[in-house]
Amino acid sequence: MKRYMKGLIVSTLLASLMVAGCGGSQQAAPAGDKAKSVIGVAIYKFDDTFMTGVRNAISKAAEGKAQVDIVDSQNSQPTQNDKVDLFVTKKVNALAINPVDRTAASVIIDKAKKANTPVVFFNREPLPEDMKKWDKVYYVGAKAEESGTISGKLIVDYWKAHPEMDKNKDGVLQYVMLKGEPGHQDAELRTKFSVKAVEDAGIKVQKVAEDTGMWDRVKGQEKMAAFLAANGDKIEAVFANNDDMALGAIEALKAKGYFKDGKFMPVVGVDATAPALKALEDGTLLGTVLNDANNQGKATFNIAHVLAQGQTPSKDNTGFDIVDGKYVWVAYKKITKENANEAK
Repeated sequence: MKRYMKGLIVSTLLASLMVAGCGGSQQAAPAGDKAKSVIGVAIYKFDDTFMTGVRNAISKAAEGKAQVDIVDSQNSQPTQNDKVDLFVTKKVNALAINPVDRTAASVIIDKAKKANTPVVFFNREPLPEDMKKWDKVYYVGAKAEESGTISGKLIVDYWKAHPEMDKNKDGVLQYVMLKGEPGHQDAELRTKFSVKAVEDAGIKVQKVAEDTGMWDRVKGQEKMAAFLAANGDKIEAVFANNDDMALGAIEALKAKGYFKDGKFMPVVGVDATAPALKALEDGTLLGTVLNDANNQGKATFNIAHVLAQGQTPSKDNTGFDIVDGKYVWVAYKKITKENANEAK
C-alpha cells in the first residue's frame, strides 16, 4: 500500500508539472511584469520594404525586454481584425498596430478598450477623432507633408543647377507622379507638398500624368512604362511617393535608354531603403527622403512596453517626445548620393 501511495503522489506531481508546462506559454504575463510582457504586433503586410525595416527595429528593441508576437495582416483589414481578436484572447499586455486601413482604427480601438489593452498605432495615422476615443491610444509616425516638401526641394535644386532639365525650354516643369495607396495620408500629402515645394520656389509646373502604384515596385514600373509610351520626351521629372515605386520607374526608364550615354531623368522617392541607396550610388536615383524605420520601430516598442507595464509614456521612460500626450513624430531627412551614408 505504501508503494502504491508513493507512486500515486509522484504520478500526480509529474502530471501537475506537465499541465503547468503546457499551459504556461499560452497566456501573457500580467501587466507590470517587465520581464514577461507580451506585445501583439500586426503589420499591414510583410512584403513592404519599409515596413520590413520597422518590423526588424521593433524586434531588435524588444530583445531582452519583452516578447513581441509579430503577425502579417496580408493587406487585409478583416484579417488584421481577426489577428487583433486573437491577441486579445491571448491577453497580450499591449498592442502595436500598423493598420491596413487607417479609417478602420476605430474598430480596433473599441476591441482594445473593451479588453483594457493599450494600443499603439504606427506608420498609418488613425483619424483624429479616433485617437481621442481612449486615453490609452498612441501613434508613432512621421509628418508626410515634410517628406513631400523635401522631395520637391530635391527636384528644385536639380532644376536650378541643370538648365538642360527643361527639355522644351518653356520654363515649365513637366512631371509625372506615382502615388501610393489612394486615400492613404502619406500618399495624398507627399503628392500635394512635393508639387507645392516646386511652386513655392517660383517654378511653374504641369502634371503630365499621375497614377497609383500602390507602393509596389512592379506596379511602379508598369505605370511608368505606360507614362513613357503615352508621353515620351514630354516628361522632365518623376515623383514617387516611395522608393519601391521610384525604383520601378527607373527600370522602365532604363528600358527606354535612360541612364546611359548622357540620357538622364531625375527621379525622387521616399524611405531611403537599402535598394534606393544602391540606386543613389549608381546614379539612377536623384534623391530620396529618410523615413527613419529604426526610430519608428524603436519608439513603437518603447511606448507599447511602457504601456504594458501599466505606466504612462513620457520622454523619460520612452526616450521620445510625446506631442499632445499621444503622438511621437520621427523627423525625415534629405538623402542624396553625397550623404547616403547617413541613412545606413
